[in-house]
Amino acid sequence: MMVVTGATGNIGRPLTQALADAGEQVTAVSRNAASVPDGVRHVAADLAEPAGLAPALDGTKALFLLLSGDLHSPDAKPTDIIDLAAASGVRRVVLLSSQGVATRPLGPSRVALRAVEDALRESGMDWVLLRPGGFASNAFAWAESVRTQGTAAGPFGDVGVPVIDPADIAEVAAACLLDDRHNGGVYELTGPEVITPRQQAEVIATALGSPVRFHELTRDEAKAGMIQFVPAELADDTLDIIAAPNPAELRISPDVERVLGRAPRPFGDWVTRNIAAFR
Repeated sequence: MMVVTGATGNIGRPLTQALADAGEQVTAVSRNAASVPDGVRHVAADLAEPAGLAPALDGTKALFLLLSGDLHSPDAKPTDIIDLAAASGVRRVVLLSSQGVATRPLGPSRVALRAVEDALRESGMDWVLLRPGGFASNAFAWAESVRTQGTAAGPFGDVGVPVIDPADIAEVAAACLLDDRHNGGVYELTGPEVITPRQQAEVIATALGSPVRFHELTRDEAKAGMIQFVPAELADDTLDIIAAPNPAELRISPDVERVLGRAPRPFGDWVTRNIAAFR
């Protein structure tokens, strides 16, 4: 049995499907009820309360751990999930961490993720760390404004980073869950090219065949929008990176190709697969 947390998201959904297609028994974990592929078991659990994950871990050999907002809830103890997995007999954990653990180690959210990484390294289980940079799927935030107004709004319009397609993260995670040769791996995951928000809007416009105007937000405007969904300190961490990425954050990592034997997908591939959201 393999367990996928965050199973209804942009990474978890394709990962769950990939593992099911590989013939694995899979338990999909999400906070709320959800549809899952045929043959996949679903368990509702809130990772902010790790004990709720225990039923899903019974008989599990490998766990994909995506903490997302659960890491930042006021009473969160994400290292408890590592302890629970080890006590449940899980043999391998693939942790979705962040590039910023290495490139911005003193950021508050990165300090918290480093603690989870360290707990996993010391757990006695096999482990793999995935450290992606920015996600192509962040462009979903523009979907409604593109549909209704033909605009995309964001800060720092001409500052780019090599955003990664979540489907590539899912494929790398599947490979690491299925093949023990990746045990102990630390993989930095990026796309194949640096692309700015303004350029992303142009790619969407080309795919739509209609103009998309980019409206540049101030940092304060961007933060006001972000803190509706994430803690203020995480918003500041993110804005610090996208305002002035350092050389390590601009680097094109070879790790996707190292694991999958092919180059990572460009942003345009993500747009083509998801263009319906912008129509």
